Amino acid sequence: MTKGDNRAAEAIGRLLHIMARLRDPGEGCPWDLAQDWASLAPHTLEEAFEVVEAAESGDEAHLADELGDLLFQVVFYARIAEEEGAFSFAEVATAIADKLERRHPHVFGAEAVRDADHQTRRWEAIKAAERESKGAEGALEGVSRGLPALSRAQKLQRRAARVGFDWEEVSGVVAKVREELVELEAEMADGEVERLRAEVGDLLFSCVNLARHLEVDAEAALREANRRFERRFRIMEAILAERGLGVEEAEMAAMDTAWEEAKSREGKEEGV
Repeated sequence: MTKGDNRAAEAIGRLLHIMARLRDPGEGCPWDLAQDWASLAPHTLEEAFEVVEAAESGDEAHLADELGDLLFQVVFYARIAEEEGAFSFAEVATAIADKLERRHPHVFGAEAVRDADHQTRRWEAIKAAERESKGAEGALEGVSRGLPALSRAQKLQRRAARVGFDWEEVSGVVAKVREELVELEAEMADGEVERLRAEVGDLLFSCVNLARHLEVDAEAALREANRRFERRFRIMEAILAERGLGVEEAEMAAMDTAWEEAKSREGKEEGV
């Protein structure tokens, strides 16, 4: 074991000890003692998204901090499980280690792979065999319902594509997006909420499919679009302020003009 391995083991041991203290029935933290798996779930989602945000920002210190918060969630779940006699943190770590070795026979076994694409296909085949061994039924079995909607849509589509349920050409997907938009416009004349929600959902699902065919991560693309909108909106507010206008009092025409200028300024700042 290297010096780095020793440091990691000591750090994990310290974290597990702190978690045990926090959950101590006599001297622990009231909030930590009140938690269970279900109550932790929203916090886990929040921490996972904060890790993604930190990773995309490129801020190393921020990422390290957010990864620690996410690791604490894993330790928390495992501690509750250990108290209930279900499983321990060691079993969690062993399970993922076993899984990684099983899914990388070209690294930990004698199997050879030609390239990254070949490895991806083998990875999916191994995962499919694992699902089958657990009694999974159907190609879509096991796609987590806890995923963000865009990510889950993309994963469902990838699963369906593996068994041949897919468009052969991206042009077919583009046509499907147009078709769904026309159907939505038709429903807009009625204005029936349930039908509108269904048609908007179909349109979004088709847009995700288009992103998949273009090899674009739909969730990441929308996050980028959100950041772009937020950045441009703030520049627009500043432009309006320069003209003595607050965004609440400005007319739409003035906001449109400021928005286009904001896009132009943004491009200049980025050297576009």
